[in-house]
Amino acid sequence: MNKYSVAQLLQSKEFLQEITIKGWVRTFRSNRFIALNDGSTINNIQCVINFENTDEKVLKRINTGAAISIKGTLTESQGKGQSVEIQVNSLEILGDSNPDEFPIQPKKHSFEFLRENAHLRVRTNTFSAVMRVRSALTFAIHQYFINNGFYNVHTPIITGSDAEGAGEMFGVTTLNLKDIPKTETGAIDYSQDFFGKETNLTVSGQLEAETYAMALGKVYTFGPTFRAENSNTSRHLAEFWMIEPEVAFNDLDANMDLAEDFIKGVLQYILENCKNDLAFLDQRFTKEEQSKPKLQRSDMSLLEKLQFVIDNNFKRVSYTEAIEILRNSKPNKKKKFKYLINEWGADLQSEHERFLVEKHFKCPVILFDYPANIKAFYMRLNEDGKTVRAMDVLFPGIGEIVGGSQREERLDVLIEKIKTLGIDEKELWWYLDTRKFGTAVHSGFGLGFERLVQFATGMGNIRDVIPFPRTPQNAEF
Repeated sequence: MNKYSVAQLLQSKEFLQEITIKGWVRTFRSNRFIALNDGSTINNIQCVINFENTDEKVLKRINTGAAISIKGTLTESQGKGQSVEIQVNSLEILGDSNPDEFPIQPKKHSFEFLRENAHLRVRTNTFSAVMRVRSALTFAIHQYFINNGFYNVHTPIITGSDAEGAGEMFGVTTLNLKDIPKTETGAIDYSQDFFGKETNLTVSGQLEAETYAMALGKVYTFGPTFRAENSNTSRHLAEFWMIEPEVAFNDLDANMDLAEDFIKGVLQYILENCKNDLAFLDQRFTKEEQSKPKLQRSDMSLLEKLQFVIDNNFKRVSYTEAIEILRNSKPNKKKKFKYLINEWGADLQSEHERFLVEKHFKCPVILFDYPANIKAFYMRLNEDGKTVRAMDVLFPGIGEIVGGSQREERLDVLIEKIKTLGIDEKELWWYLDTRKFGTAVHSGFGLGFERLVQFATGMGNIRDVIPFPRTPQNAEF
C-alpha cells in the first residue's frame, strides 16, 4: 500500500486504489468527516469514516490538531468543492491534541495572537501558504543566480567590520559580563575575548562578497543579517535574510538591469509554481483591502500587482528629480508628510518612497545618484563631487526593497572617504587590497528577503513572513 501526500492525492484520477496518508486534523464534523492536511498543499482532503470499522474511543480522540494515519480507498467525491475523497478503512491516532488546550482552533485568529503562538501558527491556512511561497522564492533565487552564471558565497556571520558604518550591531563575546576585563585606560580588554578583538553579528555580507567578485566575477550571498535597531515598525526585523549579488565589471546601469530582471524572474517563478497558495492569499488580500478606508485601498489585487511588476519596466529617476517632485507635491505643500521636503539633500523616508511609487509614477521606481553624505562610504563618488552612484528600488506598499550601488574602485578616493568618516583604515586593510591588485568597476545590491516575501504574499507586517520574528524585546521561541 503506497503512502501519498495530500497534494498528490488531490491531483490523482486513479480511483479505488488502496492508499496510506498521514497528517493533522483540521476539522472533524458529524463524527464522520475529517478534513486532513499534511502541509503539502493549502487544500485539505476529506476522509469519510466507516462507523463499522472505527472504535468509538478512537472517534473521541479525533480532535483539531491531532496527528493521524489513515488507510483507505481513494474514490471520486460525491460532495462539492473537491474531486476526490478517502473512504477510511482503518485509522490510527499518532498524536493526541487536547481541544481545551490547543490554541489554533478552526476560527479566525488575530495575527497578534498567532505571533504569540508562532510555533503553531503555520498550522493555519494563511501561514502555511506564506511559508510555502517563502520556500519557493528561496529556490527561485538560487535558481536565478545559478542559471545566470553566479557562484554562491557563504560570507561570515561573525565579523570585525561594520559594512554600513551605522554602529547598530549586536556584539559577540565570551567575556564574563559580570566581571568584564578592562585595560589600564578603563576600556574593555577585547584581547582576552574569544577572537582577541571586538566582534559583532554581521549587518551585511557585501564587503566580503566584493572580494570574491574580484576573482570569480559574479557571486551572491544569501544569509541571515542582524540590525540592533530599536524599531517597532511593520517593516523592520532585528534578524532577517539578505540577498546580495556582487558583479565585477558591472556599472550602475548594469546593476539596475540586474535588480529589475532578478525581481521579475523570481516573481514569475512563484506565479507559475504557487498557484493555489497565491489564489488563497489573493482572496485574503482583497478582503483586507476592503476593510480599509477607500483612499487607502490598493487599486489592484495581489495577483494583479505581481503581474504588473513583471509586465512593466521600472521607472528610473534621479534623486534630484525625485526631490523636485516631492517638494512640489500636494502632500508636501499641504504639510501632510510627517517629514517635509524642503531642500536637496534630505534623506527620503518611507512615506516619500511610497508616494513616488503609488501616487506619482504608479509603478516600481529605481532612484539613483543620491547625495554622498547620506550614503555609505563604499559607493562610487560622481564627478560632481556631491553625489554617489547609488540606487534604491522602491515597491508599492513596501517602499525600499533593494539598496545598491556601483562600488568605489579608486583606492585614493576610497581612503579619503574612510578618513572623512573616521573609520580605522587598519580594520579594512583586506578590503582596500582589492583596490590595489587589479581594481575594476564593480557593482552590487542588497535585497531584504522578508520584504520580497511580504510583497509577494500581500502580508501587511514583516513579522508574519518569517517563521520566528526577532524584534525589540522579543526573542521568544
